[in-house]
Amino acid sequence: MTAKDEGSGQGDLAKVTDATFDEKVLQSPVPVVVDFYADWCGPCRQAEPLLSRLSTTLQGKVRFARLNVDENEQTAESYGVYSIPTFIFVERGTERGRQVGLLAENEFRTILKKYFSSV
Repeated sequence: MTAKDEGSGQGDLAKVTDATFDEKVLQSPVPVVVDFYADWCGPCRQAEPLLSRLSTTLQGKVRFARLNVDENEQTAESYGVYSIPTFIFVERGTERGRQVGLLAENEFRTILKKYFSSV
């Protein structure tokens, strides 16, 4: 599966940009996991199927969004993202935590529970 442009994030991955980050992530009524990635990054490509599965199983509880750091340098820089993949966990406009590097699905689920009470 691939990220949808400006998608709802429900059952798929929403692609966000510098221009849409505020609306799609910071103003989201549900918690959001933002995957800061690049097309050339192998571990980033490996993370996409995992995020897609989680977005389906957690539909309505958590949104999953992807932000290409090469195309959206402003947001990546403002969040201090210098290694990818970096996953930032945002709830009600506030960063609750972050994880740098690829994780197994069970580890990712544990981290989701740590940061989001709705999971």
